[in-house]
Amino acid sequence: MLIFSAQNLAFIAVPKTGTTAVEMALKGRADVIFTKRRKHITAQRFHTRVAPFLKEEFGIAPERFAVIREPEAQIRSWYRYRARQAKAGSAFSTGDISFDRFVRDVISDDPPAYAGIGSQFAFLTSGTGEVLVHHLFAHEMPERLGAFLDDRFGQPIELKARNVSPLIPADLEPGTLKLLKAARASEYDLHARVLDAGGHLVSALP
Repeated sequence: MLIFSAQNLAFIAVPKTGTTAVEMALKGRADVIFTKRRKHITAQRFHTRVAPFLKEEFGIAPERFAVIREPEAQIRSWYRYRARQAKAGSAFSTGDISFDRFVRDVISDDPPAYAGIGSQFAFLTSGTGEVLVHHLFAHEMPERLGAFLDDRFGQPIELKARNVSPLIPADLEPGTLKLLKAARASEYDLHARVLDAGGHLVSALP
């Protein structure tokens, strides 16, 4: 998570949505940088804990922005990331399983360690499903985020691909895709809303 007081912005870093590219491009301009385990603070936690603190202590209420990715693609990125040699032999490694099995484990009632990745929908919303960021961008339309950042920072912001996972086979059976779409229906719907909004969904938040 990054906070920029001059631009009145806070970046909510949803895992596997290109967050490292944003962080590398903007961290030099940030007033506050959350790294390591605190890099991926959820929108709910920011809304209930961080935002009130910033308002009370510093008198700022930054607009939050985040990126959402097509759900299957985001899960595939997790799979490839955890298949890296660095994860080999650990409980988080996906090196010895298929992507199809990984997806089924992700959406199971009790995911094993390697499949415990959460969901973008839960990361971005409240317990009642309210979107808790002011600006939500589609990962598939990076030009919309780029234009937004160029405008808010008053200069071109170059987002370069970073932390790219290895390109290993990751096919999904039609039956498993059907199960995924049913299990993550709310996430698919939210992603579709962002696409329908032209890649930039604006929410009315205080």
